[in-house]
Amino acid sequence: MHCIYNTKGSCARTIEFDINNDIVTNIKFTGGCPGNLQMLSKIMNGWHKDKIINTCKGNLCGIKTTSCADQLSKALETIEEKEK
Repeated sequence: MHCIYNTKGSCARTIEFDINNDIVTNIKFTGGCPGNLQMLSKIMNGWHKDKIINTCKGNLCGIKTTSCADQLSKALETIEEKEK
């Protein structure tokens, strides 16, 4: 399933990814710090959604109350809630 998540409070405006059998692939951030987010996308490609949530949730960017990585965890949690 291809997902597009509109972020809130981070520099990245959207996050796109595919999720199949709880495995996340093809992560793409639009906006934000390109070098850092490209690396995150490469590292986490193929990870289980729970590993991404546990790794990214609560990571903050400077004085902001969220970050691009935290927003990815929120996107995955949103999908998890919809599946219940």
